[in-house]
Amino acid sequence: MAESRLHELTKLGQSVWIDSLSREWLKTGELKRMMDEDAVTGVTSNPTIFQKAMAEGDWYDDQLREVIDQERDLKEIFLQLAMSDIEEACDLMRSVWDEGDGKDGYISMEVDPNLAYDTGATIEEAARFHDWVERPNLYVKIPATQPGLGAIEEMIARGRNINVTLIFSLERHMEVADAYIRGLERLVESGGDPKKVGSVASYFVSRVDTEADPRLDEAGRPELKGKLAVANAKLAYQNYNEKFSGPRWDALVEKGATPQWCLWASTSTKNPEYRDVLYVEELIGPGTVNTMPKETVEAFQEHGKVALTLEEGIDEARQVFEQVAAAGVDYDDVTDTLEREGVQKFIDSFAELFEGLESKRGQLAPA
Repeated sequence: MAESRLHELTKLGQSVWIDSLSREWLKTGELKRMMDEDAVTGVTSNPTIFQKAMAEGDWYDDQLREVIDQERDLKEIFLQLAMSDIEEACDLMRSVWDEGDGKDGYISMEVDPNLAYDTGATIEEAARFHDWVERPNLYVKIPATQPGLGAIEEMIARGRNINVTLIFSLERHMEVADAYIRGLERLVESGGDPKKVGSVASYFVSRVDTEADPRLDEAGRPELKGKLAVANAKLAYQNYNEKFSGPRWDALVEKGATPQWCLWASTSTKNPEYRDVLYVEELIGPGTVNTMPKETVEAFQEHGKVALTLEEGIDEARQVFEQVAAAGVDYDDVTDTLEREGVQKFIDSFAELFEGLESKRGQLAPA
């Protein structure tokens, strides 16, 4: 088989993950095909992903018939269906995890978004998910809200893998990194092994342009549109390199700790005027992950350009921030808005998912 563009991208040190999971992909072998042909080495999921998967077709109907005989609570019904997929995907990716250095082979499952502002409840659910799945290559996703930071630190201190999601701002990204480092230090102090703990910081990219671009239009600076998201991610990577270096971090590395890699999420291009692989081509660099929707995988395989770009144009990225600020567009308000809306979108998807399960239950329940 000829080496694909995504295999070439992987050789530059960036892992390719897919941002979706469904029973259909597992049962038809589609996920395995993407592993072989598209260099996919990880999977991320969220309430929106499962809402779509469970709403389409009848792939979940047989298990749903069994579950509804035993369970009435819609969330518990959902979790039984979803965890079956998560466990199967973890098993499929286990060889990737075994052969890697702790960066790849993970499957992500998100805590209930309704808990995003409740530290204690998030910790309780994250711990439950890890106990339920019992696979070393499970990532539990915790949103990077202010209350989420304490949950992230606590779960890392317990030696659990965490994918920190819904990161939009440079400041919050650094707070997440600090929570990870504090958690590792607590783990080491308690006699735990940091070699067994992984984490990624999921930095959402395209949504930044989606939110900022209309504001730039209103400010009369349309020439700045489509630039802030990439600049934001490039500067986040600079911060990452600085945070995971120096004496404090080196002390953890000596114990076997691995950095909290940057994961570029929300990498599909929302604006049809922009190149459809913009948020892949501009963010290629070592020690990172790009989790892509299937259509972006296919587009990059067809016409993506493979080159190390993540550390190019750093001065220009800083200039973009200065120009956006000079235009009167408030970066902090952009990212705060995105965080709030990101959590709410997942809450809405969760509600829609439950409505779909309720409808299915009515269809499948014996008369």
